Amino acid sequence: MGPLLLLLLFSLLCSCTSTLHHDASVLAAVRKSFHSTSPELNTWNTSNLASACTWFGVRCERGRVVAIDLSNLNISGSMSLEISGLESLVNLFLAGNELEGEIKLSNLPSLRYLNISINQFSGGLDWDYSSLPNLEVFDAYDNNFTAPLPPGVANLRRIKYLDLGGNFFYGSIPPSYGSLVELEYLSLNGNDLRGRIPGELGNLTSLKQLYLGFYNVFEGGIPTELGKLINLVHLELSSCSLDGEIPHQLGNLISLDTLFVHTNLLSGPIPASLGNLTGLVQLDLSNNALTGEIPHELASLGGLSLLNLFMNRLHGSIPEFVAELPNLDTLQLFMNNFTGTIPESLGSNGRIRVLDLSSNKLTGTIPDKLCPSNQLKVLILLKNFLFGTIPVSLGKCSSLTRVRLGENYLNGTIPSGFLYLPQLNLLEFQNNYLSGPISENSNSSHGAAQLAQLNLSNNLLSGPIPHSISNLSSLQALQLNNNRFSGLIPGSIGELRQLVKLDLSQNALSGQIPPEIGSCTQLTYLDLSQNNLSGPIPSEITRIGILNYLNLSRNHLNGAIPRSIGVMRSLTVVDFSFNDLFGRLPDAGQLAYFNASSFAGNPRLCGPVLNNPCNYTAGPVQSRRVPGDFKLVFALGLLLCSLVFAAAAIVRARSNRRAADGDTWRLTAFGRADFGVSDVLECMKDANVIGRGGAGVVYLGHTRTGEQIAVKRLMGLGSSGHDHGFRAEIRTLGSIRHRNIVRLIAFCSNRDTNVLVYEHMSNGSLGEVLHGKGGEFLGWDRRYRIAVEAARGLCYLHHDCSPMIVHRDVKSNNILLGANFEAHVADFGLAKFLQDGGASECMSAVAGSYGYIAPAILVVTQVIIPLCISKVRMEVVGWEECRVFIEIIYIFNLSFP
Repeated sequence: MGPLLLLLLFSLLCSCTSTLHHDASVLAAVRKSFHSTSPELNTWNTSNLASACTWFGVRCERGRVVAIDLSNLNISGSMSLEISGLESLVNLFLAGNELEGEIKLSNLPSLRYLNISINQFSGGLDWDYSSLPNLEVFDAYDNNFTAPLPPGVANLRRIKYLDLGGNFFYGSIPPSYGSLVELEYLSLNGNDLRGRIPGELGNLTSLKQLYLGFYNVFEGGIPTELGKLINLVHLELSSCSLDGEIPHQLGNLISLDTLFVHTNLLSGPIPASLGNLTGLVQLDLSNNALTGEIPHELASLGGLSLLNLFMNRLHGSIPEFVAELPNLDTLQLFMNNFTGTIPESLGSNGRIRVLDLSSNKLTGTIPDKLCPSNQLKVLILLKNFLFGTIPVSLGKCSSLTRVRLGENYLNGTIPSGFLYLPQLNLLEFQNNYLSGPISENSNSSHGAAQLAQLNLSNNLLSGPIPHSISNLSSLQALQLNNNRFSGLIPGSIGELRQLVKLDLSQNALSGQIPPEIGSCTQLTYLDLSQNNLSGPIPSEITRIGILNYLNLSRNHLNGAIPRSIGVMRSLTVVDFSFNDLFGRLPDAGQLAYFNASSFAGNPRLCGPVLNNPCNYTAGPVQSRRVPGDFKLVFALGLLLCSLVFAAAAIVRARSNRRAADGDTWRLTAFGRADFGVSDVLECMKDANVIGRGGAGVVYLGHTRTGEQIAVKRLMGLGSSGHDHGFRAEIRTLGSIRHRNIVRLIAFCSNRDTNVLVYEHMSNGSLGEVLHGKGGEFLGWDRRYRIAVEAARGLCYLHHDCSPMIVHRDVKSNNILLGANFEAHVADFGLAKFLQDGGASECMSAVAGSYGYIAPAILVVTQVIIPLCISKVRMEVVGWEECRVFIEIIYIFNLSFP
């Protein structure tokens, strides 16, 4: 008996050793298929297969590999087909890497959890799913799969979680998916699906979350069969071209807490049956063509926190019950036809955070209780018929970030302290009947205000411009035009170093233009016209190197136009008309390109532009300088030349001593890099040039493994003792990972040169494709997707990066196309360093093409329409499709108030 037992144990031991060796061999093959890996995979010692169970991310049971977790390790390469040899594998987690190529799994009978999301896998998923009988979780979100949805998924009888969203799947949804009766989570959003939503999905009675929206284009409306999903908690059908009416059967989804069907073509009334959804927390029916009134049955939705009905055709008054919803924190009803007054009790629940009722036909006054507990952040009531005064309580609402009350009939004064609220970023009161002075900031406890845009234009405001405005150090746009302001322009306005637009026109301002205005070096727009300003034009204006628009007309300015203004190449519009200016206009320079109307009403101005020749009366001939004066000047000149030569010799000697150090190259890699400085320098040959531009020269290179890279040698960043934050910016950019952003792989530099190493985009730039021979092959569907993908990349930079990264130079040549024509945003965050060696530290250095200021540098509230008519969108789609992009960009803007 004893020998028999020993023989059995020995047999089992040999079997375990054999199976472990087999599994370890599979892992070794998997490891070999990876190109670049993280340090954690250094433990995968393929020369010692017996240690496989101790390798990072590997878990074994009974001598078999049962789990592999390599999530978020920045691994690139592909997935070996031999992975299907792990017969006992239960968990396979590969999410958050850069794996590419096709992936194929089969013969894994124990596999239950599979997560390959957030990679770059391509091809299709038409596997033998019958060989994966126990699969419960399948997450393939955010890859590059381009194929019809795999019909074999219907064979996964135990599947509970299925996410195929964020890919490029096309075709229709297989009706057989309705047989997955144990499914609790289904996401197919963000693909290129067409056809009808199959009514068979109504058989998924275990379903709790359903996501079918965004970039899919469905026909036939919302199936009534979805009303059978009684366990559904979250329903997302947004942005997928659904038409018809909202079926009343959705009122049967009594477990629902989120219903999103915004940005479709839905029409008809809001179903009263939605009042049955008493557990509803978020309801978004915005951006459709819904009609009728808000049904009173919605009063039963006591748990509602978000109600978005904007951009529809709703009418009637805003029901009182809306103001009485106890948990409501977001109410957006703008761009409808609502009439009547704003409910007086709105805001009394103390929870309202976002309120937008703009572009309706509301009358009456602004309620006094909108901000009882300092929760209100966004208040937008513009374009209505509101009258009366602005409630004093709003001037004390320290939580406000955006306030837009323009284009109403408001009167009275601006509440004291409103402009200086600590978190306020945007304030618009334009086109009202506000009067009285702007108060100084009497409450220093608020600290540094964040106000970036202030528009008080077209009112009846009077008095001096308060000096406290100079404390608004973040101010980018100041519009006080068409009021009754008087007194001097305060010199302290020069402290507004971030100011981009300054409009003080059509007031009663007097005195001289303060020379301190030249310190506002970020200005692109300056309008001081139609005032009572006098004195000369300060030459300090020429320090504003990017000024595009300059209007000083209809004042009492005198003296000559400074010659230095004539060499400001940035000027595209000037107006000096109707002043008392005199002297000769320059024959050359920028001023020579403007017509006579820019200088009209100045009879003592002369020059070719005005067809008014300058006739100077000769004065008495001056006697020659005495010889003593000449000798003194000559001696001083010799002394000055000697000093210059001595200084040059010292500088050259120091440069020679630093030359050796300056030639030393340093490489900073943002991840595992299989190349060195020598490889990068080897790429920088004229034969490898693939692009030239104002930002630098781009070379095509190859790593030691044959992978293509793009090497960009930056221009305009020469030697300097101070990098103006360039290296810190590069470190930030190197950490960014997004599927629609070109990845910065490494950074090389010495004292004189900066080189960036990017992943190579094989199809070049969008501009080259659109305007080259391949433009005609770029159909509407592909153009639409490219625009959406570029918007995704910009949205990530603007809203998901901390701190926010503003591109500053969005144009078609800075959108690169990968192997499958997927869009990648390039050259982001660097524009401010590519002018004057970084001397311009802010958004002043507009690095875009001449005559085109990138919309990404515009302020948030000006982003919707400029993006639609921007150069990129117009190149991609033309005017007819502009409406679609208005909707897309508008929703992005609303998502980040």
